[in-house]
Amino acid sequence: MKRLGTLDASWLAVESDDTPMHVGTLQIFSLPENAPDTFLRDMVQRMKTAREVASPWCYKLAFPGNLGRVIAPAWSVDEEIDLDYHVRHSALPKPGSERELGILVSRLHSNHLDFHRPLWECHIIEGLENNRFALYTKMHHSMIDGISGVRLMQRVLSTNPDETNMLPPWAVRPEQRRASKTDREASVAGAVSQARDALKLQADMAPRLWGAMSRLVQSARHPEDGLTAPFTGPVSPLNHRVTAQRRLATQHYRLARLRHLAKLSHSSMNDIVLYLCGTALRRFLLDQHELPDSPLTAGIPVNIRPADDEGTGTQISFMIASLATDEADPLARLEQIRESTRRAKEHLQKLPRKALTQYTMMLMSPYILQLMSGMGGRMRPVFNVTISNVPGPSRTLYYEGARLEAMYPVSLIAHGGALNITCLSYDGSLNFGFTGCRDTLPSMQRLAVYTGEALDELERLLEPAAEQQPSDKPARKPRARKPATGNRSKTANARKPGTATEE
Repeated sequence: MKRLGTLDASWLAVESDDTPMHVGTLQIFSLPENAPDTFLRDMVQRMKTAREVASPWCYKLAFPGNLGRVIAPAWSVDEEIDLDYHVRHSALPKPGSERELGILVSRLHSNHLDFHRPLWECHIIEGLENNRFALYTKMHHSMIDGISGVRLMQRVLSTNPDETNMLPPWAVRPEQRRASKTDREASVAGAVSQARDALKLQADMAPRLWGAMSRLVQSARHPEDGLTAPFTGPVSPLNHRVTAQRRLATQHYRLARLRHLAKLSHSSMNDIVLYLCGTALRRFLLDQHELPDSPLTAGIPVNIRPADDEGTGTQISFMIASLATDEADPLARLEQIRESTRRAKEHLQKLPRKALTQYTMMLMSPYILQLMSGMGGRMRPVFNVTISNVPGPSRTLYYEGARLEAMYPVSLIAHGGALNITCLSYDGSLNFGFTGCRDTLPSMQRLAVYTGEALDELERLLEPAAEQQPSDKPARKPRARKPATGNRSKTANARKPGTATEE
């Protein structure tokens, strides 16, 4: 058996009927030219013939009961995996639209994984319009995080459009890596050894961790210093209780377009992403007359996995930033977001890498305790919304000659956090996946459209200011202009780029 790390095990501990803790990826492919009518049926049959299942696909819980997975979380290897159960072939009524695909994936993502089997499913979906098909794969968050999930799926694909007879995702073995402390056998001796190492590390890092947490407490008392602390965001419609049914919406933009705006505004790509999300949320809540007076805050996962680490499991830390949703002026909003993320990065970078996991557990423990105690969605949230930006493959990829057109993340939500926004880059595009609670956030798909209109507005504000700058002098920050957000009459005719897949 193999023990789970503390952060991985926490995803099992907070699983409930209303909060399944799995994450997914939706990949859309175009069929190869002259593909036979039986292409997908043959592909699925060929995939199922790969009986050898690699890690982590072969892992199942050693003790799958409610109590066992909380007090003794460990993996064992399933020697008799039923691929007919895990690999499923579905079809949309031809010609299936993006909307119908979104409805199907929303339904599939709402269903729980079977804890008595390896915690994954793979769905091949045919019938999508314009000669396309989709591959939706979901896996429990205790097995992977966003970075490892993208790497896991990327290893399956090829840059060669002529390559055939490729292995399915579950048959591709990860590259060998040096075993970590959490890879030790789930034995008494191993548990004692890991506990001893953890205590030593905790003692060494205690002063740094105490200083970091004290800094957050000080920021909560004195918000004027610019560092956004936990529990400082308001209670909003995003932070109520959730039900089990999910809703998915997607959107995509060219990376070059976003990078150009980042350059014009002296911001990072992450700042632009946060601005688009914050501006869309501001308008969404204004539509419902429920915009809080204080700014919403975002919990932003930060990858702490070494670049050469091909393993799975959760290796993330968190920083919290303001979305400046209380600011009516778009450029002032962007400036506040940029300053907030700068302070958050400086705070995180002061900690040594070895202390980041402990810091993350300390930062997230109130959130986990809220969920385990049933208080999630009944008190002030640690932060209002999770927003992730995951780097994906930069080149065009193929599977069995089928070109990968787009790749969207499908994430998890929990009580007190009814919305998750995850972005994934691929082949020159940035793909947004909006995962929300169907009942808590009705009409959530509007957020996908509102990010596009926020992008259009930011271009209109920044481009004229950039053209007025002398070419031989560094650009100054553009002057703020009066916003158009929050007023339907001024944005009703805005262009709606991309596609929202759920209605």
